[in-house]
Amino acid sequence: MHPVHPGRSGHPGPAEDVRDCEDTLDLRLPSELRALFAGQAPDTPDTPGASGALGTVDLLDQVGTWGPTETPVGSFRLQPVRAERDLPVISRWMNDPAVAAFWQLAGSLTQTEDHLRAQLAGDGRSVPCLGLLDGTPMSYWEIYRADLDPLARHYPARPHDTGIHLLIGDVADRRRGLGSALLRAVADLVLDRRPACARVVAEPDLHNTPSVAAFLNAGYRYAAEVDLPAKRAALMIRDRSLRHLM
Repeated sequence: MHPVHPGRSGHPGPAEDVRDCEDTLDLRLPSELRALFAGQAPDTPDTPGASGALGTVDLLDQVGTWGPTETPVGSFRLQPVRAERDLPVISRWMNDPAVAAFWQLAGSLTQTEDHLRAQLAGDGRSVPCLGLLDGTPMSYWEIYRADLDPLARHYPARPHDTGIHLLIGDVADRRRGLGSALLRAVADLVLDRRPACARVVAEPDLHNTPSVAAFLNAGYRYAAEVDLPAKRAALMIRDRSLRHLM
């Protein structure tokens, strides 16, 4: 599973991309986004240990404290990235040709480091994490506020929509059901740990058929096709209201 990063700029895609989507557009800006425009801290509790342009505010309910979850493939945990510790392994994964085709981050350690530090030094809208399966790092994740991301320009975003990006690191771990199991587990973690979040969203490249299939097998629904700056994507959504049915 190798979805490309959605891009941090660009123009909305054609209206027909989302007109068949059942979701409705909520035109009310979330308080966090209004605060970002105003240059103030959003109306959320302070969180010890969080950092960035918004001071001590945590926009993702302390991902690092979510703890382990049991899955059909083992005990899984999200561990927020520390660049000095995790950069070599993440850079190695990014230089795998199958990963690089979608993430477009192959190259030197510096290129991967710049990608990580843009999040680590940012305002908390995106948290890069290693995925540890039975204690072993085997995947890279980005948990992000989709409603506060430029992605929200391209689909009917709702307050607290939470997005995910995933890559499976080693070839031996791919195409054997791990991706679907972990995508379901992480969506459940998000919905359990973020009570305000009603939907987990993702936007894998439409041409990345294994990735799209993994999301479908993990209980996400195919909501629409959207044009993003670097790709045409499949908008995948896992709804809190449907999580026990799909």
